[in-house]
Amino acid sequence: MKLRRTIDGPVLERDGEHLLLAEPWDDLFRHSNPVANLRAVDGRSVAPAAPLAPIVSQEVWAAGVTYYVSRDARMEESADAGTSDIYDRVYDAVRPELFFKSAPHRVVGHGERVRIRADSAWNIPEPELTLAISSNGQIFGYTIGNDMSSRDIEGENPLYLPQAKTYDGSASLGPEILIADGPLSGDTRIALLISRRDVVVFEGETEVAQIKRPFTELVDYLTRETSFPHGCFLMTGAGVVPPPEFTLEHGDVVSISIGGIGTLMNVVA
Repeated sequence: MKLRRTIDGPVLERDGEHLLLAEPWDDLFRHSNPVANLRAVDGRSVAPAAPLAPIVSQEVWAAGVTYYVSRDARMEESADAGTSDIYDRVYDAVRPELFFKSAPHRVVGHGERVRIRADSAWNIPEPELTLAISSNGQIFGYTIGNDMSSRDIEGENPLYLPQAKTYDGSASLGPEILIADGPLSGDTRIALLISRRDVVVFEGETEVAQIKRPFTELVDYLTRETSFPHGCFLMTGAGVVPPPEFTLEHGDVVSISIGGIGTLMNVVA
């Protein structure tokens, strides 16, 4: 099953049929068992419609340094600040790095424009498998996330992380949510492709199995002392990072594909 937000309301793709649901988007995150609810819910059959960002009132959070390649990239960018060892320590720590990424109004969807900061000279996309989490802390689906990042700002000082990560157009989600009550296969592919004036300037891929921490562990830490009455999304970290000499330019096209979910495409503004 896949869940899509459209201009007409939530649309569920189930058994080859697209069903327009009467239930508001936020309410779908409040069920004690969202997967069971979506398996049983009725709706009106409709033609497929263009997806909007799959978010209304949900917060977006992110996990950092969950892949070895991400650890190396963070250590490299912060070397001049003398703080590179903190990323090595958090990679091996019991407690994961979790941070607030975006309020709903800053999130864009498939086909919309992500942004790079005007006061940053080193910017990259980060392709991330993203968890859809219910209000009771249950993982009920998976979508694609683009965690836009200003590497020079974060590298200058780790305390600048919110400015490097959180600004208008710094997060993209979509195109829809794969509904599942179990984990994705470890060989699920996560691929990033960046093109500039119709020429591919970077491509890379990884697998879900390369992530260091179980998703349930990340969600446990996220929800220990923080409530999410509308549910939330959690980006699980980047296992594909462009090389240090690469930075995004205006007009670049960023495509992130994850097996079983689809492709999230955005143009850089």
